[in-house]
Amino acid sequence: MTSQLFAPIKIGQLHLNHRVGMAPLTRSRAGQPGNVPTAMNVEYYRQRASAALIITEATQISQQGQGYAWTPGIHTTEQIDGWRAVADAVHAEGGRIFLQLWHVGRVSHPSFQPGGALPVAPSALPVPGKTFIVDADGNGVWGEIPTPQALTVEGIAQIVQDYRQAARNAIDAGMDGVEIHAGNGYLLDQFINSESNHRSDAYGGSIENRARLLLEVVDAVTAEIGADRVAVRLTPMGRFMGMGDDTPEATFGYIALRLSDRSLAYLHLVEPAMVGTVKDEVADPRWDSMIRTMRAAFQGVLMLAGGYDGASAEKAIADGRADIIAFGRPFIANPDLPHRIRTSAALNTPNPATFFGGTTVGYTDYPALV
Repeated sequence: MTSQLFAPIKIGQLHLNHRVGMAPLTRSRAGQPGNVPTAMNVEYYRQRASAALIITEATQISQQGQGYAWTPGIHTTEQIDGWRAVADAVHAEGGRIFLQLWHVGRVSHPSFQPGGALPVAPSALPVPGKTFIVDADGNGVWGEIPTPQALTVEGIAQIVQDYRQAARNAIDAGMDGVEIHAGNGYLLDQFINSESNHRSDAYGGSIENRARLLLEVVDAVTAEIGADRVAVRLTPMGRFMGMGDDTPEATFGYIALRLSDRSLAYLHLVEPAMVGTVKDEVADPRWDSMIRTMRAAFQGVLMLAGGYDGASAEKAIADGRADIIAFGRPFIANPDLPHRIRTSAALNTPNPATFFGGTTVGYTDYPALV
């Protein structure tokens, strides 16, 4: 039987050789000072260039957008130059790469914020979680998140412009496109979900208002670099960092329709297999019908991620559930993952102790078969 997982596909103007994508993976290894990609990061992505499409680790659009230690940015000249080296290396190996644009919103700490300010959010509500900060000795530790400050309308407008500029910076760095991170409990997701958005202005209340910031960001970015180079990632029914929505089917169904109107490169949805880095044992039973609804609403390429292996990915493509499957943890430990899936070869096992921060150990030292 012919593998549909290894059939070519087009996203925007890009022709991909197959459908095994590399999901965005925060690894907290950007060079310091400045959160700049280094030669070690270049090698990591170069090794994985056989992915149909690499989506980079989440990359903050501004200093305000940072929430974890040692994550890269795309808002300084040095960062742009660092990412250019990554893009050049991936392209030299025949790969394709989108940069994921990120603003963490309330999932941050004053140590990352300009002037030591409180993190920003749609509403000043406590955050049920911790973030990865640097202690007085320079070590990465999990730290408490303070109650954030609610964004002003002027502050929201500035963030939209920060996304626009970051998208331009990514293209200037040689990226093939950008993926707007609107999931996992970060800023855009915080505006979408009724649990975290208690605003009473044009950015809160109704579904249309809660989706407004995401759509404004999408419109600003597509105006800057073209819709065919823009994608969005969503985590419908995600519970990470206190997310939750009163009417998720209606909320995310509306968003899927509005994104479909904008002719994006693809829409990326995350299956409810994980909550952060922990397996979700109580995923919402409405998920399956929701993904089918969103699949029908979004008239474009749909990417899915979350707990797939080769067999389940093949089935998802064959059944029409998705067009591309993105793999996360398997790509950490298997730089040649597409080859291993195609040949049914055994997979290396990733070491969670080296997921965040550190050296080349657990980063660029996993062996490839070829």
